[in-house]
Amino acid sequence: MSDTVPPWPAAAELVTGPLRLEPLRVGHAAEAFALFDDVRLHAWIGGEPLGAEQLRARYGRLAVGRSPDGAQGWLNWMLRRTADGLLVGTVQATLERTPDGRLVAELAWVVGSAHQGRGYAREGALAVARWLRGQGVDLLLAHVHPGHAASAAVARALGLAPTGTVVDGEVRWSSDAAPAGTGGSP
Repeated sequence: MSDTVPPWPAAAELVTGPLRLEPLRVGHAAEAFALFDDVRLHAWIGGEPLGAEQLRARYGRLAVGRSPDGAQGWLNWMLRRTADGLLVGTVQATLERTPDGRLVAELAWVVGSAHQGRGYAREGALAVARWLRGQGVDLLLAHVHPGHAASAAVARALGLAPTGTVVDGEVRWSSDAAPAGTGGSP
């Protein structure tokens, strides 16, 4: 990374009432493989589950915390229930700087099929959004398939609103597009 590019923040452990968000480590791959080896999770995002070694290699790349050229910061958290320590999902944030110096985070979340509908995505994404705001993030984004009501509800809870931009069939949601006083307070 160039000396002229400021360093990216490193993911910190976050704890909410029901969840502990652990910064991603390669060691999470074996446990995560069992959770994410599920074709149902790809109904909205496309693709297919990664094999165990592919997931381990992906986590190795992501755990570095930035793209190879330093142009993006990569923050990833594993969502673990505090009650029993069970891994239930993940939240990620891809950081970039705009030409005018704004810090932007694109958020994404995935919760294992058996754990959906319990508010884990919302809880985890809200914790990450609050933390990101504390790190100087000016703009939050997410891309949500237009038919995925649960993810749209999470985006709304973050204070995001849909924009007219569609990328790969997903609607871009933005904190800049949200009218004042809407959504949750990340």
